Amino acid sequence: MKKQELAKRLARESGLSQAAAADKLDRLVHNILRQLRQGKKVSLPGLGTFFPGPKPAFRFESEKPQPGRSRK
Repeated sequence: MKKQELAKRLARESGLSQAAAADKLDRLVHNILRQLRQGKKVSLPGLGTFFPGPKPAFRFESEKPQPGRSRK
């Protein structure tokens, strides 16, 4: 899904203009990147976590190891 598609959906579901929705998405991404550059991890409940470091990393919550199950 592209940013424009996300902005269009956000605008439709929130009542914002598409330009305002795109601005909100830009601000969200900017804030996530700022936190990562400061060495902080960013958790988005229900989605996953971004981790700082030399190589960008993201883990979806569904990828967390389940108790009693081994990951290979």
